[in-house]
Amino acid sequence: MELYKVLLVDDEAEIRMGISQKMDWGGLGFALVGEADNGQDALELAESLRPDVVLTDIKMPFMDGLTLCRILTARLPATKFVVFSGFDDFEYAKQAIQMNVSEYILKPMGVAELSAVLQKLRAELERERTARQDVETLRRRYEESLPLLRELFYTHLLEGRVTPGQELAQAQRLDIDLSGNAWVAALTHVGAERGKDAMVSLSIQQLLEENLPAARCKVFLFNESVALIAKLGAGFSVYDLLRALDRVCSLADSYLGLTLTMGVGIPCDSLSGLSQSAASARGAIEYRALVGRGQAIYIGDLEPDSGASLSFDEADERALTAAVKLGGEDEVRAAVAALMDKLRAANPAAGQSNLFFLELLTCLLKLTRRASLGLEEVFGAGFTGSVQATDFPSLEALGDWCIERCLRIQALIRRRQTDSAGRTVELAKDFIQQHYSESDLSVETLCGYLHLSPAYFSTLFKRETGMSFTAYVTIVRMEAATAALRDTEEKTYLIARHCGYDDPNYFSYVFKKHFGVTPTKYRAGGA
Repeated sequence: MELYKVLLVDDEAEIRMGISQKMDWGGLGFALVGEADNGQDALELAESLRPDVVLTDIKMPFMDGLTLCRILTARLPATKFVVFSGFDDFEYAKQAIQMNVSEYILKPMGVAELSAVLQKLRAELERERTARQDVETLRRRYEESLPLLRELFYTHLLEGRVTPGQELAQAQRLDIDLSGNAWVAALTHVGAERGKDAMVSLSIQQLLEENLPAARCKVFLFNESVALIAKLGAGFSVYDLLRALDRVCSLADSYLGLTLTMGVGIPCDSLSGLSQSAASARGAIEYRALVGRGQAIYIGDLEPDSGASLSFDEADERALTAAVKLGGEDEVRAAVAALMDKLRAANPAAGQSNLFFLELLTCLLKLTRRASLGLEEVFGAGFTGSVQATDFPSLEALGDWCIERCLRIQALIRRRQTDSAGRTVELAKDFIQQHYSESDLSVETLCGYLHLSPAYFSTLFKRETGMSFTAYVTIVRMEAATAALRDTEEKTYLIARHCGYDDPNYFSYVFKKHFGVTPTKYRAGGA
């Protein structure tokens, strides 16, 4: 059983010792992972330990318990808080409730009382965890979301955003039957006067579902219109589909007063080809002014060779971009190999090969520009962009050229990211050096200056420096404090203020914790 983590905060050592030693933590389902004697230290501990429960006194030096709860509620919203105090003060209790504190306990408290509170909190934590993990609840929510998930899957399929080879597996997980050997995509178009009306799209979807065989056709909303995927085979050819769609176009005119045009793409023998089928269906709709509106238009009738066309489509661009930006060398080589396989399988004429390569090259140029890289850095001196597929002696040579450029872009992007992280951290250090004397200096203040999210910055800063923002600020302040103690005769409370500590007692506490001696002894040569 995983134990819930507890952080104990109290400035009285005897109370902390009593609680830590007398409580049966494991038996209650908890583990005491940390202790602090003031709110400031507790805040730093909580950020690293991420406790499930914080037990804290109210009256403490440097930062009181309610302030600690307020800050941690924003940073650790799932954490439970138990506040105890020796002051039977209604105002404290009222503030505790406003801080979303789970329990308010008056001192002195007994083991039995605190055990009861922890048992109650454990039950709450278990309920919350169970609610998130309950299989039946998740199953019900999943089933409620299925229509939307299916529609999203169909959309991604027609846009080429499903990983090739994973289409059938994803369909099966969504309980969609896409078995078969041939498919075709069709898109709708309604006159501009009502084409963007959501109710019109729903009406057309209903018409299609009522007049097409459900076992063969999947109808869904798609980019502010309606699309369908039809499974072709024995007893249902593309021309059977065209006849059924012509009937729907006629019914749309009769029932809804709409001029509905349907574009039917070229059939494909793999689910990954549906994005190209949808693209050709879109092309079919473009012929409506020539062929006539209010009917189904088949691209195969108008462009008999459209099925043999080769294109570097959106799916290809996404796959190559992801490999370069997020993958390693193996992913880059695999992505380029897939493109070369596509080129090899199509065996296109020289003109189509050059067009495919031009689209691939355009993708690389986009990556170069978005990463603010120089063309010569990536493509070499004197690059003009006039290179063609037919300039290479073989497909292997073309693939090697592409791999080399992709890896070059990848290496330059990684170097820029590393340099950028370094520059960001240096800017942060400069900002801290300039503002460490301000008592309200915080990671939020710094991130407002850097225009970064606190979560991202904290991760970046710790990765680059090996310490947290708070720890680094403390070091800077302590270095300033030692310099002032050595080189000036200023009073300690003034040095504390100049180093960002409004409370001189807290300054002395941090100083002694850092150096092992008080500021006074340090100045006297006791370090």
